[in-house]
Amino acid sequence: MKTPQYRHELKYYINRGNYTLLSKKLSLTLEQDKYARKNGGEYFIRSLYFDDMNDSAFREKLDGVDSRDKFRIRIYNMSDAAIKLECKHKENGYIQKQSVMLSREEYERLMKGDYTFLLQRNEPFARRMFAEFATKPLKPRVIVDYMREAYTFPLEDVRITFDKDVRTGLRSTDLFNARIPTYPVIDGYDMVLEVKFNRYLPTYVRSLLQLDSHTRSAVSKYCLCRRFEL
Repeated sequence: MKTPQYRHELKYYINRGNYTLLSKKLSLTLEQDKYARKNGGEYFIRSLYFDDMNDSAFREKLDGVDSRDKFRIRIYNMSDAAIKLECKHKENGYIQKQSVMLSREEYERLMKGDYTFLLQRNEPFARRMFAEFATKPLKPRVIVDYMREAYTFPLEDVRITFDKDVRTGLRSTDLFNARIPTYPVIDGYDMVLEVKFNRYLPTYVRSLLQLDSHTRSAVSKYCLCRRFEL
C-alpha cells in the first residue's frame, strides 16, 4: 500500500480585494479542481471534528505542538455520496492526510458510538481509526462550514484554495442537518488562502500568487470554531 505523502501547506488570511485579484489571475491561468468545475466554480464543505475529553487537538494547536493529529468527517454540498473519515497529521511543518470512505449507515453507527465496523474494513487506516476511537476516546466536537474555490497545477501537485465564509455550528454535531444555526468566525478578513504542494512551490505559481505580499498565518479553521465554545 502506498504511504501517504507529506506535503507543504501555507496559509494566509486575505481580504476581499486581494481575493478578487488573485481569483481572476488563477481562473485565467490554472485549472479549477474537479469539484469546482462540477459546481459552478465553488462548492460547500462541512466537516465534523472530533477530539478527546481533554480537547488535546485543540490545545496542542494553541500550544504550538508540532507533531499532532486532527480527526474529522467531511462531506460536500450536504450530500452523503462521499463521506470521508480523515486524519490530518502535522509533523515538522509538513502535513499528511489519510482517509477512508464511509457509507451513510457506517456514519450513523459511528455517531452512536459504534466503531466496531472499522475492524471489518480492509484498509489499514480504518483499523488505525478503530484504535483511536477506542483508546482516546474521540467524540464529536464542532461543525465547520465554508465555501471553497480551488485551483490545481500539475507540477508538484499544487493545490490552491480560497475558503470563504468560514462558520461554526457551535455545539451542534448534526452533520447532515442543513438547518442548524451557524455563525461567522473570521473578523477583519474575508477568507483563508491555502497553498499545498509536494517538494517545492513552482516559480510560476509563486509569481501568480505574490505570496511575499501576504501575511502567512497558522490559522486553523477547527480552532477558530472551537474558541467560541471554550
